[in-house]
Amino acid sequence: MVEDFGGTTEMHGSGHWFLEGDPVPTEAGCAAFVLMTELTAPGDLDGTRVPSSYFWITDGDGGPDDEVVGFLNLRHVLNDFLLEEGGHIGYSIRPAARRRGHASAALALAVAAAARLGIDRVLVTCEDDNDASRRTIEANGGVLEDVRNGKRRYWIATA
Repeated sequence: MVEDFGGTTEMHGSGHWFLEGDPVPTEAGCAAFVLMTELTAPGDLDGTRVPSSYFWITDGDGGPDDEVVGFLNLRHVLNDFLLEEGGHIGYSIRPAARRRGHASAALALAVAAAARLGIDRVLVTCEDDNDASRRTIEANGGVLEDVRNGKRRYWIATA
């Protein structure tokens, strides 16, 4: 999957930047990546991270033959950076699996998960020129607040 992305630049929502180095497509690299996603308790955080839930986006119904096609990170609270640019939810679908509804379905599930956490509305952002993400967010009820630093900022009610 990392290779399909062409590296880590477009792996939004993956949290890979918290690893020591980029994720590598090996068993050890995968294990390090999974461990990084599990470190969300306050004692594990370094001031730049917030408690969050990571999800692997798959192309099926959760069965053993499902293929991982992307990432989603649901942040339980916003720090200053997330309020400006990152938002509550970050996600990315690998290029070979795009335009199949994975992002829209994953975002809808994340909004429902946010509601279960007691979050009344979530902030979701995308690059100003990313029409696919804009359409995905708007299809999930996103209401544009503004554009800051090249990021479109949308709020979605969770109720």
